[in-house]
Amino acid sequence: MKKIENREDVSLLVNTFYKAIREDEMLGPIFNSHISEDQWPAHLSKLTDFWVTNLFAVAAYKGNPTAVHKKVDENLKYTVEQTHFGQWLHLWFTTIDSLFEGEKAQKAKNAARKMSTVQFMAIWKNRPDSNY
Repeated sequence: MKKIENREDVSLLVNTFYKAIREDEMLGPIFNSHISEDQWPAHLSKLTDFWVTNLFAVAAYKGNPTAVHKKVDENLKYTVEQTHFGQWLHLWFTTIDSLFEGEKAQKAKNAARKMSTVQFMAIWKNRPDSNY
């Protein structure tokens, strides 16, 4: 096993992970209905930027993931659930563990765990029937 050391490693992680996402019975339909085939290369590059920023503190990412997640939930008539985020985390951890070890691999897991909670709470609070 190797350590996550550079953008190429992050790109391998992101591309491997989203291949699994796109094939996943629960998450594939969601991602594949929101991202067309021709949009995937740019999306994967942007997600690589996101994780490079998170893992190496390099200002590579520009975007608003919370706004995107809120829009996806709205498009799905507010049906995104914690189980979706749980499956996302499971696939993320499985992908990391199949490719990498070390401090950055653990940092990627910890960051994903926090982000999944923050994103779910943000979309939940954005729902029309939310009490917040």
